[in-house]
Amino acid sequence: MSDKLQELGALIERKHPEAVKAVHLAHGELTLDVVSGAVPALVRFLRDDENCRFSTLVDITAVDWPARKARFDVVYHFLSMYRNHRIRLKAAVREDQIVPSIIDIHPAANWFEREVFDMFGILFSGHPDLRRILTDYGFRGYPLRKDFPTTGYTEVRYDEVTKRVVYEPVKLVQEYRLFDFMSPWEGAEQILPGDEKTESAGTDK
Repeated sequence: MSDKLQELGALIERKHPEAVKAVHLAHGELTLDVVSGAVPALVRFLRDDENCRFSTLVDITAVDWPARKARFDVVYHFLSMYRNHRIRLKAAVREDQIVPSIIDIHPAANWFEREVFDMFGILFSGHPDLRRILTDYGFRGYPLRKDFPTTGYTEVRYDEVTKRVVYEPVKLVQEYRLFDFMSPWEGAEQILPGDEKTESAGTDK
């Protein structure tokens, strides 16, 4: 199988040298590092070429690398049920870079691209309805970026006085900021065997 995938990767690289930057195998799947602007033409080739026939779009997601100049990897997964192959495309993009949509080639990309926009803030040109899909309309920030605070920026509650949902900045009192990870049972009336703290806890033996 690995030989066939390597041959397929060489074929794709030969047919689209302007799009493919690197070809390698990872976890038994063919992975291509690609140029983001060339993704639509490459995806169309992968769908239509008789040697590929990657007709099923499985997923579009992203990975955040905050320390990298091209901060994000936009990752596409395709399946060829005709050839029993899978392929992964990874396109490195900057935070201010716009990625071309592939909705015209795979209509299923619609919600996938909206999710990537909602979670990472990555924009897709040519998308007919690029708006949030998982978070609320007034949500602030992008939850899957690694610099997004775990508490978020706003909290939502129903106000009995005004009879409506209100958005407020997150406010945590100090006692909720102090965490003790030594035992989940501290403060309980009954301590289960094995959960007792010892003076040597946390020290090297």
